[in-house]
Amino acid sequence: MRTAHEITAWLLISANAIAGVWCLLAHRIEGLRGKPVWGAVIVAQVIAFVQAIFGALLAQQPGVVLDDMHALYGFSAIVAAMILYGYRTSPFMKGKEHLLYGFGCLFIMGLGLRELALN
Repeated sequence: MRTAHEITAWLLISANAIAGVWCLLAHRIEGLRGKPVWGAVIVAQVIAFVQAIFGALLAQQPGVVLDDMHALYGFSAIVAAMILYGYRTSPFMKGKEHLLYGFGCLFIMGLGLRELALN
């Protein structure tokens, strides 16, 4: 379970980095917009939830002590994904959806990197 959690951590960081940069580029370059960019965002966001599930399962194993900061960063990624989803249809975000998800995915990537730096 620990190996799956570590692999998923790198997937979370990589997928959110790719989706974040892609979204920011798509905001500027119309040809990069469309279903593929949103597919990348969905994959990146789902990985955040999978990572949290693996972490929760790992934390329940005997002998595993969960650091409070580790839990904070892990669950912050889920909360960030839910906030992004909630804001996507807000009237003031009209035309800025790529910016929202670009910076949001990079924020989630940063949470993952910060967590790895703590370990």
